[in-house]
Amino acid sequence: MTKEQKKVLKQYPNARLTFDDNGNYIVVSGDTFLAEDYFMPEANDAETAWKHAAVACRVTQNFNRTHPDRMDMSVIEDKVMRINKRLKR
Repeated sequence: MTKEQKKVLKQYPNARLTFDDNGNYIVVSGDTFLAEDYFMPEANDAETAWKHAAVACRVTQNFNRTHPDRMDMSVIEDKVMRINKRLKR
């Protein structure tokens, strides 16, 4: 098991390597092609398919961590209240 496989399987435990209609390798989780959202091509070998899936997982994680819609207004208000309370002490 390669490093890329471990990274992908950690986030998607039911991910598996399959073939598409053209005979290329793709990594899917359920019915979802993992690298499709980032327009990564199908791979000619298994190692490249796992690498594409690992990059897609990493980019998804970065987007989820830094996306502005991640926090709603109540979380931001609570954060400002904590800061103001700390400054008043």
